[in-house]
Amino acid sequence: MFFKSLIGRIVILSFLLFLVAIGGVTVFHIQREHTHITNTSLRTADLMMSVIERSITSSMRTDNGRDVQTILEMVGSDQRLAGVRIFHPDGRVLKSSNPSEIGRRVDPHNLAIFLNGKQHDIFRGPTGDEVMGVVKPIYSGKRCMPCHDTGHQIIGILNLDLSLAEMEAQLLETSQLFSFTMLIMVLLLTVGVSLIFHRFVRQPLKIMADKMSQVENGDLTVTLEPEREDEVSSLAVSFNSMVNRLREANDELQECHYQQMERVDRLASVGEMSAGIAHEIKNPLAAISGAITVLSDDFAEDDPRREVINQVLEQIARLDKAATDLLFFGRPGKPNFSFVDTNDLLKKTMFFISQHPEARNVHQSKEFTRHLPPVWVDEKQLQQVFFNIIINAIQAMKGGGTLLLQTDLIEEQDRQVVRVLVGDSGPGIKTEDLESIFAPFFTTKIQGTGLGLAICRQLMEQQGGTIEIKSRLGEGTRVVINLPVSKDAVPDMNEEERA
Repeated sequence: MFFKSLIGRIVILSFLLFLVAIGGVTVFHIQREHTHITNTSLRTADLMMSVIERSITSSMRTDNGRDVQTILEMVGSDQRLAGVRIFHPDGRVLKSSNPSEIGRRVDPHNLAIFLNGKQHDIFRGPTGDEVMGVVKPIYSGKRCMPCHDTGHQIIGILNLDLSLAEMEAQLLETSQLFSFTMLIMVLLLTVGVSLIFHRFVRQPLKIMADKMSQVENGDLTVTLEPEREDEVSSLAVSFNSMVNRLREANDELQECHYQQMERVDRLASVGEMSAGIAHEIKNPLAAISGAITVLSDDFAEDDPRREVINQVLEQIARLDKAATDLLFFGRPGKPNFSFVDTNDLLKKTMFFISQHPEARNVHQSKEFTRHLPPVWVDEKQLQQVFFNIIINAIQAMKGGGTLLLQTDLIEEQDRQVVRVLVGDSGPGIKTEDLESIFAPFFTTKIQGTGLGLAICRQLMEQQGGTIEIKSRLGEGTRVVINLPVSKDAVPDMNEEERA
């Protein structure tokens, strides 16, 4: 919609801004014009008052009071005047251009002007038009003593009502002209701003948006041609630079993807070949091991050759383990899922590990959460993961240390997960080694195959779980294993049991 678009908002805001700015200037000029007309009318009234006062004074000195009435009637015939009169300080009209007012009470507005000590004021007359009332006291002088009391006294107040109807009409016409001019200026400025914005901002942005759509659809050959040296042109240059970098990154990504696909194909072939070789090696190794074992029975216990045979058997066992790991990594078995109690499986695993010679100098710290729900995994594969991780932790503590085993039930991404923590107080792992710790054939051990952790991750992915290793040099290592809990396997436990 127009009002929700950028240009619509600019047009509306520009219109309102121009309306307020030019409207304020227009109101200021209208008020200024009103003040000017009022001052002009006041000067005209003062001039007429002076002329009338001199005429009345001249007639009174000749003791010709009838001429005063004639003068007032003659002056009051001017259409600009609403009335001319002389009234007593008590408000009684003495002389007037309208003879019917003589003897009556003067208009309350004119009397209020005199009583408040003002010289003029503007009010609404009987006809509803604005009237400027001007008063001027007439004082008795020496020449007035024959007819009036002695002393400097007010013998009457000269009052002139100047009609402002013509001024109102003129002011209304001026206001209408100013308002119409203001509206035309606002519209012209708004249209001008809209055209400028459309030409120099909206069109370039629309072109850029179309180009962005092409880039989004995969076309990385589009470019923008800067037309001028302004902010929009700078944006176009940045857009071209971004597209160039995207194109370069896409080319590098495709090349890397192609190389990775070739590497995956080679690794798959090597894996298949390695699994076949491992399978072929295991049978001869078993035969060799059996034959050497039979030969060892022919030697006495103290025969030095028996020690050599034991070393040969130990190396054959290493080769058999390496072949077994390679065979499993190349052809992992399908998991056989069942409900497994994590705490019980850890206890069983620790029973076998405790028989290991390297586990004798290691202190075991177990913190198992009771009433854990069973996990939906392959028990044998999970036990293999536990066995490998715990053996690695024990072997990392060559001089002894503490083996930490923890289990807990946590909420993770709207599901319940049994978390198993295996920690050791060994020397820790280097940061650069952590990035490759799960890579196949990567190992820091002299006699390791580098497939143990890779197999563990592979098994955990088959179980739908995760495995993560955190370590720092000198602070030991923590292995976190997350096992999914089947919704059907979650028991009804209260908060106390969970705690």
